[in-house]
Amino acid sequence: MLLSHLVSQDLSLKGLLLQLTDTQVRFNTDMLVQIEFTLPVSDIVVSLTANIVNLLEQQMRGCITEIDIESVSHLKRIVQLNVGDDQLLHREIEHLANWGG
Repeated sequence: MLLSHLVSQDLSLKGLLLQLTDTQVRFNTDMLVQIEFTLPVSDIVVSLTANIVNLLEQQMRGCITEIDIESVSHLKRIVQLNVGDDQLLHREIEHLANWGG
């Protein structure tokens, strides 16, 4: 299922927290969803697959299960700009590398 009409509230190399704006769509935990979003003020699209791990009212938490290398690069840059701590960023990247292998 491809999700649209979402607002990202939190994003990391491991997962994401989304605000659901379409209340007509029903989700279940352990459901795999395809998520695509365009970065603000750009034409860069990040595409990933996530497993829904938690649903609470109109919020959904997802654990990233698949992401292409280009999207990982963009996501890494976003985290790098927001974290401001290289050690924390490298821990996130190391976790992602271990998770993929």
